Amino acid sequence: MQRSAGSRRQRRHNSRPFLGGAMAVIAAGALTVTGLVSTAQAADVNNAKNAGFESGLANWSCSAGSGATVSSPVRSGTSALKATPAGQDNAKCTQTVAVKPNSTYALSSWVQGGYSYLGVTGSGTTDVSTWTPGSSTWTKLSTSFKTGASTTSVTVYTHGWYGQSAYFADDVEVTGPDGGGGGEQPPVLPGTPAGLTAGATTTSSIALSWNAVSGATGYKVYRNGTQATTATGTSATITGLTADTAYQFSVSATNAAGESAKSAAITARTAKQGTGPGPGTTVPKHAVTGYWQNFNNGAAVQKLTDVPADYDIIAVSFADATATPGAVTFKLDSAGLNGYTDAQFRADIKTKQAQGKNIIISIGGELGTIRVDNDASATAFANSVYALMQDYGFNGVDIDLENGLNATYMTKALRQLSAKAGSGLVITMAPQTIDMQSTSGEYFKTALNIKDILTVVNMQYYNSGSMLGCDGKVYSQGSVDFLTALACIQLEGGLDPSQVGIGVPASTRGAGSGYVSPSIVNAALDCLTKGTNCGSFKPSKTYPSLRGAMTWSTNWDATAGNAWSKAVGPHVRSLP
Repeated sequence: MQRSAGSRRQRRHNSRPFLGGAMAVIAAGALTVTGLVSTAQAADVNNAKNAGFESGLANWSCSAGSGATVSSPVRSGTSALKATPAGQDNAKCTQTVAVKPNSTYALSSWVQGGYSYLGVTGSGTTDVSTWTPGSSTWTKLSTSFKTGASTTSVTVYTHGWYGQSAYFADDVEVTGPDGGGGGEQPPVLPGTPAGLTAGATTTSSIALSWNAVSGATGYKVYRNGTQATTATGTSATITGLTADTAYQFSVSATNAAGESAKSAAITARTAKQGTGPGPGTTVPKHAVTGYWQNFNNGAAVQKLTDVPADYDIIAVSFADATATPGAVTFKLDSAGLNGYTDAQFRADIKTKQAQGKNIIISIGGELGTIRVDNDASATAFANSVYALMQDYGFNGVDIDLENGLNATYMTKALRQLSAKAGSGLVITMAPQTIDMQSTSGEYFKTALNIKDILTVVNMQYYNSGSMLGCDGKVYSQGSVDFLTALACIQLEGGLDPSQVGIGVPASTRGAGSGYVSPSIVNAALDCLTKGTNCGSFKPSKTYPSLRGAMTWSTNWDATAGNAWSKAVGPHVRSLP
């Protein structure tokens, strides 16, 4: 939407390893091992690599494919070794470790499960080993060895025993002077995850995702302050939830050093029981949306109660930006609307709602300066829109941002708003044609991201010029083919037909270009829903649940004697 040069408030739509195991740096002092006592120096390091198996089997070699890493049981971090003897194979896993000549090393590992052995070969002196017949809990095996005068590497090994069950090993240490490999430094506590957001929801689940944290080997997800699950990647789906219920989520990062602080919490709501792909609202199966102008630009000035009954959703245009990024406010232009008072406006909202209509607040327009591009602005947007809904009684929000939209943060904002408002929230969008040419566009991505709570996308089929249809051909605005071939992109790109509407000007004065007569709109609706009245483009299938149509604006419609709504409204209601 844009404001004309001759009007202060006119707007219309416009185109255009530390790796894992617990690595103890042993301070100077006595270390007791099997049959030996040695003095570890302050500069001693753990010379084993991937000692906690946090990087899988990197640096390790296991006989006959007997070894694998597992996430449970683990002594520390998120992984441990599981090795399974079979036949004549005792599940031996080895690592070549760099050492210094004429030096003493403490060798240890924590083990669990079946018979477990720990030892070293190639020491240049006396090779050593130790073992345990098995344990149901983590048990530490410890010994030590001294290297020969020319020994620069040794082979450390673990193995089980023939015919016995699998054993687990974690946190291997070869502690002593740095053999030249630099040692494995203790892991550093990971940072706090950022970018937590909710994705698709069902009546019993909510999908979450977040940004990766450097040094993290896993993540913990919390629901209402209690750990709900763990993940090794940057996403998780929380299940077992109650329908139409808001939950609070946060996530932390983990590695062998411990757990980070929890992320900032977000709120997400499960879908309402028994609803389809859209939200559980009072919006009819087939609906007409009209924008109501809160300014005088030469079109008929209206009170809300002047808007014809043919309109099912009335988008109050527009909310305005505030000094707080992302936040919006609204003030009725009483002077421009011939003295229409705020009290009358509020009363008229209730009157229309009593007639089954949805009154929503539209955000943006061509000159709208609202930007939602970080977590703070997303929260400010959600909080301020919800405050307007509570203050005026609006049923929802329309997104008409024509100067850029960030899918990541607008998704967050709308999900926060949904969690506050509940399943009755109406969310509409009015992208330009260029915004919906590809699912990679930010508008299209936003629509798909919130598909479970989205009511309808009423793309602006005007002020556009020629555009590609879903068949790859170029179509010019102002024709039935332009409407149907471009709608097909959304219908085949992932939106449910109930979430697709056709947005057109109500009269030749409502837009710079792209006006089509109501008969063309009705023909496009017939083509898409029934396969009749098509032009040269005919979709490969029909979409009987197509939501309907939208116009800019109810005021321009009134200026033209409400010709648009009188023709399109009854036709929409007659769709299958």
